[in-house]
Amino acid sequence: MSRAHQAVILAGGKGTRLRPLTNNLPKPLLPVLGRPCVEYVIESMADAGIEEIFLTCGYRADDMVKALRSGNQLGVNIVMCVEESPAGTAGAVKLLEDRLEDTFIVASGDVLADVNIHSLIKLHDDTGAMATMALAAVDRPEEFGIVGLDNRGRIERFKEKPRTEEIFSNLVNAGIYVLERDVLLEMPEGEMYDFSKQLFPKLLDAGQALYGSLLDGLWKDIGRPQDLLDANIQMADRKGSILSHDTAETSGKIVATSFSAKDCKIDGPTYIGKDVSLGHESKLHSSAIGDATIVGEGSELSNSFVMNDCVIGSQCQVIGSLLGNDVIIGKGAILHNCILGDGVRVDAGIKLLDQILE
Repeated sequence: MSRAHQAVILAGGKGTRLRPLTNNLPKPLLPVLGRPCVEYVIESMADAGIEEIFLTCGYRADDMVKALRSGNQLGVNIVMCVEESPAGTAGAVKLLEDRLEDTFIVASGDVLADVNIHSLIKLHDDTGAMATMALAAVDRPEEFGIVGLDNRGRIERFKEKPRTEEIFSNLVNAGIYVLERDVLLEMPEGEMYDFSKQLFPKLLDAGQALYGSLLDGLWKDIGRPQDLLDANIQMADRKGSILSHDTAETSGKIVATSFSAKDCKIDGPTYIGKDVSLGHESKLHSSAIGDATIVGEGSELSNSFVMNDCVIGSQCQVIGSLLGNDVIIGKGAILHNCILGDGVRVDAGIKLLDQILE
């Protein structure tokens, strides 16, 4: 049986690249299928037998406490740890040194991770590694830290955000680690310190056993607005099912609870939250629509992400756009590749292209 029963989730970032969606909400609480993104990694940990999670937060920490509470509803005990000042990924864990025992897990709280952590822990136990890193295969490895493995899965080299000519792997650090408590002894006290840039290269140079394993499940960075939209669409495809509805023509996988529709068309993968109203001859295509949102008659939403309590007027077109909470779009307005923060109002008939409105 694994000794791992504790974890640390790092959730202190500001999510600046996702503004204005993060102006009033920390990045880990941005919704994926209507749930805070961070809940997926918490549930993945609970499924792997983790009982206690220390969640380090900084930006809008009160929102994190309110949303996640004790964690009992997710099958774990969450201990909130507010960072007074940023300490780096490893530095934040170092601050918890006197509370961590044996083997523990560290994970980023601002990625989507609906994954099998149990298999990562098993590999760690079987190999006797000092550290085991979850890996993900990506199309743009130059945006991440890439990892090279030998034929046993042992890590041979790292490269942070390589140039195109430096890429030797499409396997990237997914920000989920199984660690032995001894790694804490390698971290300096009271300094900004980073796992991928400092600690892991140090351990590798010292000949410590570091292993990597491709994650089983859906892992998705949500650092940019398009990533957040993609995360919702991919999860709708993963969790959705074929849906029949008396007054809607449907195709593809759809995740929905309660909504009303009048002769509309819904193409999956799509998510529809609670108490959504879809007007006569409206169309949804590969989109995520939050609770209590109204889509007017004849309006079209495609490849878009809409949060709660929004009103899309009649005959509108919303394409490739992300809308925060309580946004109102006037009749006949057209939005292409726009990002609108909470409470934004768009007048009737307006055409917006590549706009960010706060």
